[in-house]
Amino acid sequence: MKTVNRRTFLGTGLGLTAAALQTLRASAAPRTLSPNERLNIAGIGIGGMGAGNLRAMASENIVALCDVDDTYAAKTFAEYPKAAKYRDYRVMLEKQKDIDAVLIATPDHTHAVISMAAMKAGKHVYCQKPLTHTVFEARKLAEAAKETGVCTQMGIQGHSSKDARQICEWIAAGVIGEVREVIAWCSLTYYPWGHAGWSSPLAVRPADTPAVPPTLDWDLWLGPAPQRPYHPTYHPATWRSWWDFGCGMMGDRGAHTLDPVFWALKLGQPSSIEASSTDLNPETYPIASVVRYQFPEREGLPPVTVTWYDGLQPPSPPGIGNAKLLGDGEGGALFLGDKGMLTCGTYGNSPRLLPEARMKEFKPPAETIPRVKGSHEMDWIEACKAGRPAGADFRYAGPLTEVALLGNIAKRLPGTTLAWDGPGLRFPDSPEATALVQTAYREGWQL
Repeated sequence: MKTVNRRTFLGTGLGLTAAALQTLRASAAPRTLSPNERLNIAGIGIGGMGAGNLRAMASENIVALCDVDDTYAAKTFAEYPKAAKYRDYRVMLEKQKDIDAVLIATPDHTHAVISMAAMKAGKHVYCQKPLTHTVFEARKLAEAAKETGVCTQMGIQGHSSKDARQICEWIAAGVIGEVREVIAWCSLTYYPWGHAGWSSPLAVRPADTPAVPPTLDWDLWLGPAPQRPYHPTYHPATWRSWWDFGCGMMGDRGAHTLDPVFWALKLGQPSSIEASSTDLNPETYPIASVVRYQFPEREGLPPVTVTWYDGLQPPSPPGIGNAKLLGDGEGGALFLGDKGMLTCGTYGNSPRLLPEARMKEFKPPAETIPRVKGSHEMDWIEACKAGRPAGADFRYAGPLTEVALLGNIAKRLPGTTLAWDGPGLRFPDSPEATALVQTAYREGWQL
């Protein structure tokens, strides 16, 4: 695979050290609650998706709110007038000891540092997708969740749906036979990236340096990311498309769409990854790309190739007939088995067999996976109280996030087949790719 233009497109990884593990084991333990008690929840990053997450947690006590931008978060602050207000999550965690659990819905690049701080403080954590900004961070958070014993959940709401469970059940029952290939996609793109004058995909940083709004703490917004001047194209507009802050469409929609693929096929770590992309630049994600993963045999399942497309629609395999039957219009997945095909939407929604005639006569197998009653957020809240894992806890979400973010590494080295050593968190034949597994933090920030 190689770099093409859109017109023709159609280090070593170490786990937590012994000292760090000992610190985690000695962290404050979460409070034990009965099913009828309310959690004391703090929201961190509440101006966007976090506002909706908090409304889904309205049955609990919202005791603290934290956001670096008073204006962006003003509406949410007004909804919870009794909640204490903060700008710095570190101050909040140190000062307010009645917090049982935290919701984190900040930009991608700060997910890991905030989640780790909360877990070390003995707080249950609900973190929006993608779980982390780097593969290394995903591994660390999964390890920390196991060691601290707090209840965690990544915000991939499709995971709590009956639809995602049906996909797993149908595939486990052999409805479409052995699956050796999956196509997944999101046809949307972020281009243009957010400030006037960008007509080229070879993006550069804005040249102008407007004053930081008095209601925004820009240093806290940057967090562990490299220093750069404030510009409104980063916040609250299109930070997700910038390498330093977001995880691109792979982290945005891929975290959702690859979830039922990862779950149903028990994917684990890929053996290799390769990618092609439109023109690359050091600042923003490509307009469109294709990432191909190879997964080895696992748990009695055959090897499988998973191909991800973003910024474009994949070609329809033979036998589909009407391409509109695939996915949900913007994205989805197609499982190709040796006895048929199964497609679903972006969030694992509306699973159905192809060709259409098969679905009309289909009798689903018996349910084997318990259904979630209520929302994805409530699954987490009930898990916190019951002392059980939530459906998309970090021990599941960490490896899923690793797979998605490995795709982003492959995008930066198009045309190269990258062998992956999952246990070692490295690409044995590519120091350049290994260097992208973990990024350096700005001075004063640590995981």
